[in-house]
Amino acid sequence: MDIRQYLDSTYLKTADQAGVPEDRNRETALALVQEAIEEGFKLAMIRPEYVADAKHMVKEANATVSIGTVIDFPNGTSPLEAKLAEAEKAVADGADELDYVCNYRAFLEGDEDLVRQEVLEGTRLGLEHLKVVKWIIEVAAMDLGEVARISALIKSVVVTHFEGHYNEVFVKSSTGFFETTGGKPNGATMEAVVTMLENAAPLPVKAAGGVRTYEDAAQMISIGVKRIGTSAAKAIAHGGASQNAY
Repeated sequence: MDIRQYLDSTYLKTADQAGVPEDRNRETALALVQEAIEEGFKLAMIRPEYVADAKHMVKEANATVSIGTVIDFPNGTSPLEAKLAEAEKAVADGADELDYVCNYRAFLEGDEDLVRQEVLEGTRLGLEHLKVVKWIIEVAAMDLGEVARISALIKSVVVTHFEGHYNEVFVKSSTGFFETTGGKPNGATMEAVVTMLENAAPLPVKAAGGVRTYEDAAQMISIGVKRIGTSAAKAIAHGGASQNAY
């Protein structure tokens, strides 16, 4: 198994979150892209403002690594029009994959129609541009029953409207930025991922956050996960362990 082809190497902090100047944060993001090129990872996942530079790097290196970015990150509560505008800009800058944050707060408040509409329109935009689309559901904000229901909701939209494109629309566990209490995990757990797999199929699942060792990653892959989002892709690929929270 070539685990590198399952790894979405990830750096999504703003400069403020990282406690560094903007130019330093950009350097960190693009260093991650360079590492992804050298290591042969499936994808480098970075913030939208760095996508154009990252795509230039990939082209210059004649590399196969894809560039992904996040949309409406990390809260997912922007109006649909703003979500779509951000996605259009990412596409124009060359992003290969769009990881939208689903408006899970609206879902938890009972507004499932809003979520269906954004999944419909956001997925359509991505697929029309031949992009892979992922919907982040933020499992740490939900119980397993809610994880099951929102995974099934996303599946129903895709199965109804985008037959033949199931492999291009993922359900993804986490942003990695949700603040939990009492030491609870804020990323993928085995229970949440199993629930996603059971309820999202035939859509693929991405486990993001909480996968910190090669063994963790291999176990997720063994149960059917198709992508793993991690800030320590190199350590995992080389059999080590992540020291980071994501």
